[in-house]
Amino acid sequence: MSRRITVLCGGVGAARFLRALCSVVPAGEVTAIVNTGDDTDLHGLRISPDLDTVTYTLAGAIDPERGWGLVGETWEAMGSLARYSSVIPEDSTAGGTWFGLGDRDLATHLYRTGRLAEGALLTEVTAEIAAAWRVEVELLPMSDGRHSTMVTLADGGEVSFQDYFVRLRHSVPVAGVRFDSDGSPATPRVLEALSNAEVVVIAPSNPFVSIAPIRALDGVDQLLAARRESVVAVSPIVGGEALKGPAARMAIELGHSSDVAAVATLYAEIATALVIDPVDEALAEAVSAAGMRPVVVPSVMSDPAVAARLAEATIAAVQ
Repeated sequence: MSRRITVLCGGVGAARFLRALCSVVPAGEVTAIVNTGDDTDLHGLRISPDLDTVTYTLAGAIDPERGWGLVGETWEAMGSLARYSSVIPEDSTAGGTWFGLGDRDLATHLYRTGRLAEGALLTEVTAEIAAAWRVEVELLPMSDGRHSTMVTLADGGEVSFQDYFVRLRHSVPVAGVRFDSDGSPATPRVLEALSNAEVVVIAPSNPFVSIAPIRALDGVDQLLAARRESVVAVSPIVGGEALKGPAARMAIELGHSSDVAAVATLYAEIATALVIDPVDEALAEAVSAAGMRPVVVPSVMSDPAVAARLAEATIAAVQ
């Protein structure tokens, strides 16, 4: 089925943008291609943080304060694991509690892991989970294979994205990002969604660790570049700061400036317009100089009305 709008997604900002988008267009007309570069295995379970954040947000079940996990969550399992912290060998990763898994959230990971063990593809399992949560947006993992985001630290070490983001609380400087891939391609449905949508939106997500893993898949950037005039991005940086997460700091550490002009340089080859907040209007000329057309509209989704206007303006920018 052809969908009208395809959105490249990762993280809390993308989930909130999708929710806003579904307030102005039918959810059944939206496809979300979701980053899986930060997927991980913990306690024998396959965890897909971005897929779950998008699912729970669109289902109206997300914890509004954290922006991830389920509202009304309890943490008895994690608390019980702490009992074993005094006996775990130093070289063991069993029983770790640094990555919090809520009691209700565990059910999603148990189901996903069980279905994958039966031979189901991640795309299939994601559709089943979305249906169980009554999510009408088509949710597509970027690939059915393994593509792990690895972060090179300034001290020369390398860690997985979740180690950087959660265990180290993204408080250490980085020197690079790479993607450790098993070579699996983007799925045919992902490529179809990128080719056939009326509009493609790059959500307000971290360009380096949420959008770049999707772009790293063979053929994705080529498809976007070929239809560049109908691709629009929403800046995740407002007033020099990321609304959520370490995007602004990572930009500086990776050799860019921390502003919307830097975002424009990252996306200019694949998108024609960049949505920026009025606080950054003075940088509109710099965005143009970088090769993108600036669209100035309030982009901090502080309430549903503002979020809806952002979604409408984003779509209109390339329609």
